Amino acid sequence: MSLSKETILKVISNVTEDIEIYEHRGQLSLTVPKDKIVEVAEALKNDASTLFNHLVDITAIDWLKPENRFDVVYFVNSLEYNFKLRLKVKVDETDLTCPTVTNVWPSANWYERETFDMYGVKFEGHPGLRRFYMPEDFNDPETGESLHPLRKDFPLMGIPGTLPLPPYPEKYGDTKD
Repeated sequence: MSLSKETILKVISNVTEDIEIYEHRGQLSLTVPKDKIVEVAEALKNDASTLFNHLVDITAIDWLKPENRFDVVYFVNSLEYNFKLRLKVKVDETDLTCPTVTNVWPSANWYERETFDMYGVKFEGHPGLRRFYMPEDFNDPETGESLHPLRKDFPLMGIPGTLPLPPYPEKYGDTKD
């Protein structure tokens, strides 16, 4: 059995007609409206013709542009049909929220927490959204604003007065006095 792009689009079109399609080297990426991501995920998981029952990962891409700065990206597999799919939603910095898909794929819990911690995207309805890697008080010492280290506007050398950087002997020589 194989799964085709047309089958996937047919399942999604029952939820929304607003779909952007991108294919590169045999990999399919679909961008859907943010407010439809949960319904699209449920349809793709529960429809017998697709069965996307395995959520591999969730992450974000920071494009550092004025509109739709972030993409939240869902990597899903249909184990039954051996098909990989990338779902995307655009998220604007002025409304840095996205609905949670933890009710569709329970493993989204950790992936959404990681994406929140690294990029600052808040997943509405998440059962326990909190930082994953960074301390809860990882804030800018001057403004008190929450910091997210994978954003493109995060300082490359870190925030002065917060976590120290490890020694870098390759650049500065032996740091032992």
